[in-house]
Amino acid sequence: MFKGYLCMVLHGHLPYVRHPEHEDFLEEDWFYEAITETYIPLIAMFERLERDKINFRLTMSVTPTLASMLTDSLLQDRYVKHINSLIELAHKEVERTAWLPEFQKLAVMYLNLFAHARDLFERYHRNLVSAFKRFQDSGNLEIITCGATHGFFPLMDVTKPSVRAQVRVAVANYEKNFGRKPRGIWLPECGYLPGDDDILKENGIKYFFVDSHGVLHGTPRPKYGVFAPVYCKSGVACFARDMESSKQVWSSVEGYPGDYYYREFYRDIGFDLDYDYIRPYIHPDGIRINTGIKYYRITGPDNEKMPYDPDAAREKAAAHAGNFMFNREKQVEYLYEALGRKPIIISPYDAELYGHWWFEGPQWLEFLIRKVAFDQKTIRMVTPSEYLAENPRNQVLTPSMSSWGWKGYSEVWLQGSNDWVYRHLHKASRVMTEMVRRNPDAAGIKRRALNQALRELLLAQSSDWAFIMATGTHVTYAQQRTKNHLLRFFRIVQDIAGDSIDEGFLKELEYKDNIFPEIDYRVHQ
Repeated sequence: MFKGYLCMVLHGHLPYVRHPEHEDFLEEDWFYEAITETYIPLIAMFERLERDKINFRLTMSVTPTLASMLTDSLLQDRYVKHINSLIELAHKEVERTAWLPEFQKLAVMYLNLFAHARDLFERYHRNLVSAFKRFQDSGNLEIITCGATHGFFPLMDVTKPSVRAQVRVAVANYEKNFGRKPRGIWLPECGYLPGDDDILKENGIKYFFVDSHGVLHGTPRPKYGVFAPVYCKSGVACFARDMESSKQVWSSVEGYPGDYYYREFYRDIGFDLDYDYIRPYIHPDGIRINTGIKYYRITGPDNEKMPYDPDAAREKAAAHAGNFMFNREKQVEYLYEALGRKPIIISPYDAELYGHWWFEGPQWLEFLIRKVAFDQKTIRMVTPSEYLAENPRNQVLTPSMSSWGWKGYSEVWLQGSNDWVYRHLHKASRVMTEMVRRNPDAAGIKRRALNQALRELLLAQSSDWAFIMATGTHVTYAQQRTKNHLLRFFRIVQDIAGDSIDEGFLKELEYKDNIFPEIDYRVHQ
């Protein structure tokens, strides 16, 4: 009989980046890279497991912004153009490396990888949300939601209607895409504030996740630490991250991804090759960018790199999956005896770690799932909903305010580089609430304007912009996105107040910022 559970959770998220006003936009590449390197490899893995009749269990968030981009016809068409360009480049690389057998083998690998990505994308009629839905409907994958635009809830405490709007819009978007209401939610940045679970309960959410200290510092103290969920007083369950299993994977220093046989992320032919040769495949402005074709392994801490060997890397992934499983077996055996109940190990990660940052990540995950299915009897992979159905009795406590990230208490999203945004966001939130109060049943163009105002507010609230400002990458873009959405919001509000709505301006915004077509401005109350 098994002695404990393992719950693997992937957080699938990207900020909403869609610029139809530009033929090519640099930041849209984030989305195309994630499709090729993370989401398609994960779907291909699901298909192989299904083919081999392995009854796997995995939990994954598909945030409303990611789902909206995956179902957007403009971005779907642009992805096909992107992957066709990579296929063309890979063909040229196969020819260029004809006298370099170590590299030609890799060029052929990338050609096959890109061609397979295009084939799978087309097979699902360019809508990868339908692929994820298929595996949720089969019972193997549990898809959870997130805040509508990944707004950071703890810093919305003074404007609770915005927290409600983030959750309500997310639930409606999820139901449209997946045909049912979500059971769980990934709180953006794992940001929890006591009382926010009441809003989750209002919207039918059964559980959420926090970082370890969110439960460990709860009141009263948790009897089982992070190895069992707890119930908030609202009745919503809270699962906490297990640091030991998480660190083995996400740490680039101590974790598996830093192994010297794995592919080096930071060496890409977009920067390595002659400019005139690579020019047609980088940004039209001539900016060198990552193409996704990378020929070297990590090798060591120095700049000297050896050619990548995919067979050796695959062996490492298998060995590391076995090591991870062995460690979870020993962890569960110890906890089973110490706690007197079957523990659950919650191992959450950003989905893009698998494939994008850690090229071998999807291989590692597939090896792990297969090994758990066939090579041991101590642990069972489970989804949170399954666990709660089997273990309905759990301690009641109030988790503490917490987040993940540096120091664990919102510091990444509230510091000198980004603290200026919140007074403007809070002001806009209060104005939106007042607009709803004054217009309880608007119709026609006024209703369209109010709906667009809420879209602009939600987009401005994305925690991604504050995160980018904090990390110092693409800062100008993040600042501009925040300012643009706020300026658009206040322009709409001014037009409504003056009964002088500019329909041309409104149509332009509805085209550019077309997220959540089903939105109802009245959820912001």
